Amino acid sequence: MSLEWFDRVSGELQDHLKSICEKYDRNGSMIVERGSKHPRIEFYTELDDNERDYFSTLFFDPYNEEFYMESFDPDLGQVSKVILSDIEDIVDAVHESFHNYLEEDDTDYEYDMDMDDDKDDLYDPDGADSEIYEIDVDWETPEVTAYIQDNEVEVTYQFGIVQETGDGVLKRINRIRTADDDLIKDETNFIFSKEEASTIIAMIASHMDSLSEME
Repeated sequence: MSLEWFDRVSGELQDHLKSICEKYDRNGSMIVERGSKHPRIEFYTELDDNERDYFSTLFFDPYNEEFYMESFDPDLGQVSKVILSDIEDIVDAVHESFHNYLEEDDTDYEYDMDMDDDKDDLYDPDGADSEIYEIDVDWETPEVTAYIQDNEVEVTYQFGIVQETGDGVLKRINRIRTADDDLIKDETNFIFSKEEASTIIAMIASHMDSLSEME
């Protein structure tokens, strides 16, 4: 097991991130976490109120010495893992995440698709140098109802463990029944490490009194 490849990529990514974000007049930064079972690099931009807005997380498997990203497909209900074989694939993937972040933020930017000229090509998950496969999750709990109102709105949670990394997964399902008796289902998954879990629990517990009940 070696972190030499991880440290090398971490150093190179800082320069690439600066270049990507400056082009769109954003201040991009990254946090390197080497202490986890699978070390990771988290990317974010600074907001006007000095808060951090995270847009991507890059993981490293030290046993196979490979980088990967995770994403959730709501249609399949599965977490996908995309392996990134070299530094160009990694830069492309971070760049694509940044573009997705801008689009979700309703920001209207134009970009050059020619990666050979200025590294602006989007990462193609169907490329020959990448591999996509589903991540197996052991669901430790059934769906637990957190909120329900008049058979019209129901919010449930389910907790699981990613088999390969040991990370936690918290799945939230929001079901809404419309006036036409149609059922709308919205599902999101939040993946976190053991180190993050204690911080999340402490932050929520210390601010419970400030929360308002759902109406």
